[in-house]
Amino acid sequence: MNIRLNFTRIAPEAYQPMVAMEKYFMNCGLDHGLIHLVKLRASQINGCAYCIDVHWKDARAAGETEQRLYGLDAWAESPYYNDRERAALTWTESLTRVGEGHVPNEVYELLRSQFSEKETVDLSWVIAIINAWNRMAISLRSPAGSYKPHPTA
Repeated sequence: MNIRLNFTRIAPEAYQPMVAMEKYFMNCGLDHGLIHLVKLRASQINGCAYCIDVHWKDARAAGETEQRLYGLDAWAESPYYNDRERAALTWTESLTRVGEGHVPNEVYELLRSQFSEKETVDLSWVIAIINAWNRMAISLRSPAGSYKPHPTA
């Protein structure tokens, strides 16, 4: 598959605020491993090959196990995710599929049982931004496979 447009080069003024959000996420207080899982799960749901490649590699570089990454597609049936991760993954799926259920109250209550107000807002932004990245990468055909993780991923 060939790239349609290099959106980072063509509209850097739009790209830079997205990069700034990513920098914020790395310093907002949420666990980096959790952020990687959430980004990977949303990318799986959306079928974004480029972002799956990026976030799988970033998660591995940050110390995530292959077992947990391979099992992420079936996290609800897998025993190796804790309650906090399960709440975040439920929230991720609900926000990513917002058109299917408009984020039910029970999903919000589950999240709030594990996350503070600020963490809830930050996690929601992580999910919103990865969904935006997915839409850009899918529609403009960002090619998967060549990404190299940053040492601090």
